[in-house]
Amino acid sequence: MAEDAKIGYMPARVWGCPTTAMWVYRLGAEKAKRMLLTGDTIDGKTAKKWGLVIDAVPEAELEDAVLKLANRMAGVPKNQLMMQKLMINQAYDNMGLANTQMIATLFDGITRHSPEGQWFKHHAEEKGYKEAVRMRDSGEPIPGSKSYKDYE
Repeated sequence: MAEDAKIGYMPARVWGCPTTAMWVYRLGAEKAKRMLLTGDTIDGKTAKKWGLVIDAVPEAELEDAVLKLANRMAGVPKNQLMMQKLMINQAYDNMGLANTQMIATLFDGITRHSPEGQWFKHHAEEKGYKEAVRMRDSGEPIPGSKSYKDYE
């Protein structure tokens, strides 16, 4: 990943739940909650530090770094690659990945049809998608949602 690239799941603020559920598996509960309860992004250096990516390099070096890794993998016999990938995927399946992904897909649909999700859809239709995304990602409260202050 490029050091200055950004990664995150901003729809977690409104109108989405990540259906792959990989944040939990890759980052653990604490960092996954940090990302998904805020919708914030992190840069490539942080993603590397957290173990989300293998490496973070300056953008000018990214293509060479990716090709070097791809060529390294290409030197492994295909049958070895297939068995290693199947074993890793089976381990994730044993940890409940398929069930988690099914539930996350249901939750994604619910988030899109919640009052806040409907606000986002209508705001995008009225003001344009870019403006709706800007509002969603701004960190400002989502219109119609209750903040912790509403419960005090």
